[in-house]
Amino acid sequence: MYIHSTSGDVPTALYTASQVRKLDALAIAQTEGGGYALMRRAGRAAFRHLQRTFPEATSIAVFCGGGNNGGDGYVIAELAKQSGKTVRLIAVSDPEKLGGEAEEAWRQAKAAGVAVERVDDVDIDTVLEGAEIVVDALLGTGLSGEVREDYARVIHCINQAGKPVLAVDIPSGLSADSGVLLGATIKATLTSTFIGIKRGLLTGAASNVVGELWFDDLGVAPEVFCQVESPVSRVGFSDSKRLLPARDQAAHKGHFGYVLVVGGDVGFGGAVLMAAEAACRAGAGLVGCATVGPHISAGLVRVPEVMFKAVDHRQMLEKMLSSATVVALGPGLGQGPWGRMCFQTVTHFCRDKNISMVLDADGLNLLAEDPVALPSNTVITPHPGEAARLLGTTVPEVLEDRFASAEALARRYQATVVLKGAGTLIAALNGERALTSVMAEHGNPGMAAGGMGDVLTGMTAALMAQGMNGFDAARLAVSWHAHSADLAAARAGMISLVATDVIAGLGTAWLQSADLSSVDHRFEAELAKE
Repeated sequence: MYIHSTSGDVPTALYTASQVRKLDALAIAQTEGGGYALMRRAGRAAFRHLQRTFPEATSIAVFCGGGNNGGDGYVIAELAKQSGKTVRLIAVSDPEKLGGEAEEAWRQAKAAGVAVERVDDVDIDTVLEGAEIVVDALLGTGLSGEVREDYARVIHCINQAGKPVLAVDIPSGLSADSGVLLGATIKATLTSTFIGIKRGLLTGAASNVVGELWFDDLGVAPEVFCQVESPVSRVGFSDSKRLLPARDQAAHKGHFGYVLVVGGDVGFGGAVLMAAEAACRAGAGLVGCATVGPHISAGLVRVPEVMFKAVDHRQMLEKMLSSATVVALGPGLGQGPWGRMCFQTVTHFCRDKNISMVLDADGLNLLAEDPVALPSNTVITPHPGEAARLLGTTVPEVLEDRFASAEALARRYQATVVLKGAGTLIAALNGERALTSVMAEHGNPGMAAGGMGDVLTGMTAALMAQGMNGFDAARLAVSWHAHSADLAAARAGMISLVATDVIAGLGTAWLQSADLSSVDHRFEAELAKE
């Protein structure tokens, strides 16, 4: 999801609802005019985004809740009225019970000639039918439980109307902390968020409801943000590229490590071949592959740069492991006798020799069965199903709070965790503190295809072989992988996207700018066709 900003660069820090409330309090204290002045800035910012996106619209329906999110809606209605638009403002909570800044915004809107109608006194469908644009100012970041029935009814009507929707700060019903849907949730066309970017906007189900995301810091002084530290950050490709050290002009292949990919039991050769090829394309100096005999010929034809060897017992595998800088274990491994032999051999050897590892696929499933200690620099890359097995829980429980799940995995396995999915999370421990990054700007639904994880595994191992720690390697691999997939989808469409397209495009993706705002619009057109 590309984040647009009207106030300079997009910040990397992401916040919980509680942290945003602290930012708000600090910002109010340093703003002349206090909270109401800040609310008016938010309303103006949202109205500018609406005007920019829908410049021809002349009629607007604004739905306001009972808190400060509703107060922002009253400001928007006032500005729309002053600009000559036809405005219907529907209050879902009794405006007579408003307090503080929201009450002042309500009074100012009425003074400007905005007629405030109670939701029980109107036919919502009729209101929506007469509006070109709908503003969702119902529920803000304070929502923590299931959406109440009266709000859910309004949200359902808005979604069914099929009109463009501007969500103020966050789509009503979306958790600001976790990105889960708390019952009925507004499906926005455009979300205008303020002061701090809420982490729930960028992961999980958020991608289905946020729409185009605009950020405005409302002119809050930089020192305010220094007072609220967040361990969660946004990671993008252009920033991640800087993590990889520049190559010395006199470098040779020995400087960039040896990646050994272990996997590919009979019938699963494609996974290990893709991981090995991706490791080559991501810059490893040497790549080897320990697999079964039937895959050797196909591997040499597909990737002659890789040193393939058939392995059928522990001693052969240990000999190959002794030369490795990083081992990627799991693609196509299977859970049969051969896969189990490889798992036991690799995990014990790498732990004893402190060789870095990347574990994926059946490597993770076998780890869930046998939670052995892992080397200190290990990356595990589960999808939600694998994460549930690793934690001994269910997929819905993993998805209920992806941030908590990623942190729990990092703590249990003492490893860097890549929790895959929309808004992939990368989590690692820094002492007792968990640091988490959210892959925010890249990725598309076409990546929901077999082999994508195998490519990511090979890339991550290659970057670790070049000297990066697991956390940084994972952040760069995830963003580079997704950026390549975005460019491939923009060329040929998401339905046709396959994992080998991502491998083929890695070089081009590295060289091209990571500003994907124009590509995002091509995706929207592609989705409309599909």
